[in-house]
Amino acid sequence: MKSKKKKRQDDFQKVKLKVGKTKPKADNATNTNFRSKGIHLTEQLKRDPSCPTTHRQLGINELLSQLHHHNANVKHSALVGLRELLSVHPSLLEQHLSRLLSEVAAVFTDKDGNVRVASIRVLRFIAQSVPAERVAPFYPVLSAHLSCAMTHIEASIQGDAMKVLDVLLEHYPALLAARPAVLLTNFLELISHKQNSGNAKKSQDSKGRTWALSVNLSRAVTSQQWRLSVLLRLGRFLQAVVEERPGEESDIFIPTDGAFSFSGEGKLTPLYLNWEELIYSKVGVKVYEHSGAKPSPQSTFRLRAEVNSGPAVGEDLDSSEAVQSFAATLVPLLLEVWVEASTSDCPWNTTEGAHLLSPDAMSVMFQVLFILQLLRKLAPQREHQDALDAWFYKEYLKDFKQHFMKNFPYGSRDTPRHKKKVDLKRSKQTAAVPGLTVEPLALNITLCQVMVSLSQRQVLGRETDGDWLTPLRTFVRDTLGSGVKLTYRQLHMLLGTVWRMVFTQKSKTVTDDLLAAVYIYYQQRHLTLQTRSLLLSFYSKLYLQEQGHAHIARSKVLCRWLASLPVQLSQLGQRNPALSARLILSIQAAASRKQKDLLNSLQTHACMLYDPQEGVMVLLPVESQQRMVQLLYFLPKMSPSLLANLSHCCTAGRISAALSASLIRIVHFRSSLSGWSVGSQEAALQDADYISFLFSTLTGFSSDKLASLQEAGDALPPSPLSPLSLYPTSLEQFTHHWDVVEEVCHCLETLGSKSQCFDILQNGICKYLTKLGVVPDSMAAGLLRAVSRLLDLSVLPVEAVLRFLSQCCLSLLALLITLEQELPGQTNHKREAIWGACVSALSSVPRLLRMVLQSMRVGDLSEEELPQLGRILSMLLQHTPIHNQLLANAALLQEIIQHLTRYTRGTTREQWLTDLLYCYTVTVAHGASARRGNLSLRDMY
Repeated sequence: MKSKKKKRQDDFQKVKLKVGKTKPKADNATNTNFRSKGIHLTEQLKRDPSCPTTHRQLGINELLSQLHHHNANVKHSALVGLRELLSVHPSLLEQHLSRLLSEVAAVFTDKDGNVRVASIRVLRFIAQSVPAERVAPFYPVLSAHLSCAMTHIEASIQGDAMKVLDVLLEHYPALLAARPAVLLTNFLELISHKQNSGNAKKSQDSKGRTWALSVNLSRAVTSQQWRLSVLLRLGRFLQAVVEERPGEESDIFIPTDGAFSFSGEGKLTPLYLNWEELIYSKVGVKVYEHSGAKPSPQSTFRLRAEVNSGPAVGEDLDSSEAVQSFAATLVPLLLEVWVEASTSDCPWNTTEGAHLLSPDAMSVMFQVLFILQLLRKLAPQREHQDALDAWFYKEYLKDFKQHFMKNFPYGSRDTPRHKKKVDLKRSKQTAAVPGLTVEPLALNITLCQVMVSLSQRQVLGRETDGDWLTPLRTFVRDTLGSGVKLTYRQLHMLLGTVWRMVFTQKSKTVTDDLLAAVYIYYQQRHLTLQTRSLLLSFYSKLYLQEQGHAHIARSKVLCRWLASLPVQLSQLGQRNPALSARLILSIQAAASRKQKDLLNSLQTHACMLYDPQEGVMVLLPVESQQRMVQLLYFLPKMSPSLLANLSHCCTAGRISAALSASLIRIVHFRSSLSGWSVGSQEAALQDADYISFLFSTLTGFSSDKLASLQEAGDALPPSPLSPLSLYPTSLEQFTHHWDVVEEVCHCLETLGSKSQCFDILQNGICKYLTKLGVVPDSMAAGLLRAVSRLLDLSVLPVEAVLRFLSQCCLSLLALLITLEQELPGQTNHKREAIWGACVSALSSVPRLLRMVLQSMRVGDLSEEELPQLGRILSMLLQHTPIHNQLLANAALLQEIIQHLTRYTRGTTREQWLTDLLYCYTVTVAHGASARRGNLSLRDMY
């Protein structure tokens, strides 16, 4: 019996589906029949109203976190939001500066170009708002990301890295210049590549060059445009390194005191201190840097130990070896760029028109020369720069002459312009390169400066560099002498070139040739103040170098320029005070060296310069006025007309009293009466002219002015109490004249014989002043002061002078009473000076008090004048120094008081009369007991 076979169950059974039946569920089907409840955390959804947000309601933390998003659009919108938030709320910069800089710098290397552009905009906004000292702690982060962007494999990222560098160079040049080594290497890698070291023998040329220019075909711009872009940034970076060095002269754009210096004369040497060595040293270090009244803005004192950086490029480029190492790598590359640019537009196998360049080629070549200029200035000290120049001369002079001088001077190529359809893509590529329009003149001038800087000092009788310096000298001479319009920088560079040529070639012919061209440019009209000052500085410093340089001392052009300075100063006047000050400095420097041509010209135009109305002496500021006064010491002769002008300058109040005193003192020293001389210097004026100058200054008014005062109606009317009609002067004018009188009296007292001086003074008073009816109060007080100081009892004043002085004294006393009535409680220098002059004269001049008392005619006085006379007498009686003189005239004084008592009407005695009688009683009673019987005193006074 056969057994039944079991049916085997297959692994994958096919399910038969029947129409109309429900499809069976799968074994792994998920049961979705479940319910869930939402969890609402309301506190997390609330926003802090105090935190600032953008218009999209995003705070700074959300925006910074979005910079890590993978989507480029999210990062771009986050950067735009950051700029919006920071512009509205600047306080966030201080709070989140560290995070902002690190997060924004991290996207310098982002793949998306829009993100990089937005990050640069945010960085520029931060740089405009935050100073360098706040960014300094975070600069290493910025520098690291900048280096990553500059060395990135993507060409577009490298191009945007240049824009980041532009922002940092504009706002933080000192931070970039502090550690230049890494960035300099990055610049080299942007335009070149290091050749394979495995094949060193083939890769290195005869001079051991291991770097070669690189070409990247994937860039959006041409290789020449890319190199121009890199060289522009490299030039700005090297310029920042040079300018940020303490104590270094940076004469690229701004002239300094050492702008035209060839040797180390006048330079301050930086002081390097090693504190480890000085701790146990007994020798102290004295530092006088900021001890003066005007400290220098840039100190040359450095607290830094010397570090040997070796032959490689140092971190700070503080050694000449480091600068030479970097220059040895960069200069060959610059020469390759030059050759490539100079031959890019020239047809093959032709030399015609080789000196004509396209604008792009000219810009590239200009940057090459500009960087070579800056390489020279990287030397840390002056002696290092001389050694660096010698190294350039030895290593690269042949190459420079071969490439730079081959087609010199260069010109621009005229390219015909055709109307073409605008290619937007091409225009965008061209705009990607920063434009620098360079004219052929700027290129040629820069080339002259670079080449002349390599010239060595000529040995007598042998010209080693004459073959290639001749075309440069011809170009400089033609440029300056043709009248072409030069910018300030171009002129500064040309003058520096002339300076170098003058001191290297040491030829009188060359010197006169170049200085004549400079003088032609100097004579142009409508030059700016900056340009004119630069030319004056050039000539002045060149003249100061004449000692020891015979070819400069015998220059006819320099003598002609010096002789023209006084004329220019008189014509310029106050139209340009700064330029006039520069002219005066130049004149003073030449006058102190007794330059004959200048002194003769100064003598000729002295009256015009020291004119009291329109001369530069009274029109310029105080500093220039002081120098003009000092120039008087160097004048060979002082004519009477010049002395008259100087006297008017002193008395007119156009210059200060102290400056007037200095002027009088200088004139005094230049006269033979002073007994003071230096060397073989002769007296500049005659004795009679000097005495006339002092007398005119003492009076304070010219003869014409005194004559006009006699007819004017501004003076106080005369009266019995005031015999003279006094012309009132202001307090300022009176004080000024009083100080001048003191200086004049001092000069007269030092002349020797006091009696002769007084005799001359009284002769002048008798001849010119005694007939005046109107006298200024300042002149009257000054005369009384001078007479009392110069009086010698061996010479008694004549009757006419004594009468005039008594009238002045009585009129001044009456004026004094009037001033006291107008301002009773106020002290006034004018009142004190008048009272002192009157009392001093009354106590010292014989018979003056008697004549004053005799002029007091009580019967001619009005009722209002009686109290004034009483107060005058009371003041005199109360003054102790003139008691002896009053006692000598006691009878006359008693008669005046009796007349006053008789003419005073009223039942009651007035107070002024009571005071007068009391003072008279006390004075006469005390004096009669003390000096009874002194007949000699009575006869004198």
